[in-house]
Amino acid sequence: MYVTIKDLSFKYKNSTEEIIQRFNLQITQGEIISILGQSGSGKSTILRLLAGLERPCAGTIVINNRVMVDSTTYVEPEDRGVGMVFQDYALFPHMTVEQNIKYGLGKLAREEQAKRLKEVLELVNLKDLQSRYPYELSGGQQQRVALARALAPKPSVLLMDEPFSNLDAGLKYTIRGELKNIIKKSGITSILVTHDREDSEALAERVVHLK
Repeated sequence: MYVTIKDLSFKYKNSTEEIIQRFNLQITQGEIISILGQSGSGKSTILRLLAGLERPCAGTIVINNRVMVDSTTYVEPEDRGVGMVFQDYALFPHMTVEQNIKYGLGKLAREEQAKRLKEVLELVNLKDLQSRYPYELSGGQQQRVALARALAPKPSVLLMDEPFSNLDAGLKYTIRGELKNIIKKSGITSILVTHDREDSEALAERVVHLK
């Protein structure tokens, strides 16, 4: 398995109960998974645990045969090779599309940065908008920039936290199809978290229900 989550448990500091209790999930390489659940079910917390933004109380996470966390190991977020698209896209407003995408490519030589920028701009169909700022883009275009920025460093896994929540119903329908095509083209293993069954079924190849 490409991603293995075993007996993962987590509780927040001021809480007496675990929000995640012995959660298990296996994902094959290139698969698109959705974790579907209501607010407070812990679905976004699972993404944060995968990304290394929270530490579990117990359990193991393995990505691409590399242990990210277990009883003796904890890999820092920046070393996990995980890309994340947040609910509000989290684009830098003072940076252009090009600068936003290049943000995570600082370790590459300038020529490699330019090559990778061109690849992801073509992938998300934004090559004519690279000099624009986020406020000059539509909601759907901003989402594609956020996706391009997450994909640019070639992460092992792409995590998406409620990526359609800021889009109106008509745009959401179009964007879901575009997003699935982009992800399938990139071949990246992806996990989508959402409370919307339609989003889940439109994008994912397998849906995990979290109660």
